[in-house]
Amino acid sequence: MTTMTLVRALNEGLRAALEHPDVLIMGEDVGRLGGVFRVTDGLLKDFGDERVIDTPLAESGIVGTAIGLCLSGYRPIVEIQFDGFIFPACNQIITQLAKMRARSLGAVTLPMVVRVPFGGGIGAVEHHSESPEAYFAHTPGLRVVACSNPTDAYWMIQQAVRSDDPVIFFEPKRRYWERADVDTAAAPPPLHQARTVRRGTDGTLVGYGPTVRVCLEAAEIAEREGRALEVIDLRSLSPLDIETVRASVSRTGRLAVVHEASTFLGLGAEIAAAITERCFYELEAPVLRVGGYHVPYPPARLEEYFLPDADRVLDAVDQLLTY
Repeated sequence: MTTMTLVRALNEGLRAALEHPDVLIMGEDVGRLGGVFRVTDGLLKDFGDERVIDTPLAESGIVGTAIGLCLSGYRPIVEIQFDGFIFPACNQIITQLAKMRARSLGAVTLPMVVRVPFGGGIGAVEHHSESPEAYFAHTPGLRVVACSNPTDAYWMIQQAVRSDDPVIFFEPKRRYWERADVDTAAAPPPLHQARTVRRGTDGTLVGYGPTVRVCLEAAEIAEREGRALEVIDLRSLSPLDIETVRASVSRTGRLAVVHEASTFLGLGAEIAAAITERCFYELEAPVLRVGGYHVPYPPARLEEYFLPDADRVLDAVDQLLTY
């Protein structure tokens, strides 16, 4: 058992993945600098510049080159430096990366991981604090996951690398420096399985990435008020482990979904629809969504008003319990 930050856990997971000779890392400043968040720190020294590759500032070119490497037998890990920088690569990701396996009737696989630091809370400028996960979860052919803690960061990145389907791997940048004990000898759960991280009976909170901690904070406050809230970390956004959420809601009767992205057409909308279809007769209240507002991401001095916090989650819980 080792105490690690989420950054170090990712670094160690990448290091383990690079022990396989078909794996390489490429992206802007991933080599000499070690990445802007130091996730790839030290990997260039240990694996060389043919395995840890600094690229030009051209996301479409990075992803396009990685697709060619996949076709040549490699398993590239691509870093998109900030969430808002991924959009120039969307054509490659959506029209090529996501489609190739279906287009070839399964004969061609593109085992690529696209790492994306996402979400707000770091006081950054525009295009550095966005939550674009719904675009990619909506795209058939892509697997989309989001880690929320060092243990999952360590294991999920390795599992993503060994997937034969392309994986969009979201990392909660405002949680990068949070610490936890990581058991590197334990058997990890399946990559696309949600986890119940707190048990409760009065309602269910669902989050992923940076909002799992927000949900836990809200549940701790609610406990002092005599309310027992269950918290689920989705971990996988596509495929979605809706069965774990359904089983919880069938017991608690209430659900709020929490994410930093706009609630309009976000992951919360899909989960609300899926749970309403499956749990209509068990629901004691409508499914509620707590998230960012439907506006462009605000300047840093305003982001605390934009991001969902424990108070906003507890307001939703109050609404759920009044029905």
